Amino acid sequence: MFRRTFWFTAGAAAGVWATTKVNRKLRQLAPESLAAQAADKAIETGHRLKDFALDVRASMAQREAELGEALGIQTPTDRGLPAPRRPAALGDRTENHEQDTKHYGILDSRYPYDRNEDH
Repeated sequence: MFRRTFWFTAGAAAGVWATTKVNRKLRQLAPESLAAQAADKAIETGHRLKDFALDVRASMAQREAELGEALGIQTPTDRGLPAPRRPAALGDRTENHEQDTKHYGILDSRYPYDRNEDH
């Protein structure tokens, strides 16, 4: 009697454990979870690239200063990071608001048109 109870309990525990493992793995492989993992990796890679670029820039400025001293040339060593290009590339969007309204129909600033909404 106790033997049967023991094996029944052991089987039930193994079934619960296996079901939990499978469900956890399925959640891990869901598209939303995979997208979140990919986004996290991309952000982490971006931070590493930024740190690398800053290290390269600092080393470059240091070496340039050393060469300037050796050659007797006075050069500015702190140039900083270049200004972001994206806002300049987009231009001023306030001018074209009336044109956008005509093109897309009724366009209110509270409800901007989003092409991805239709998909």
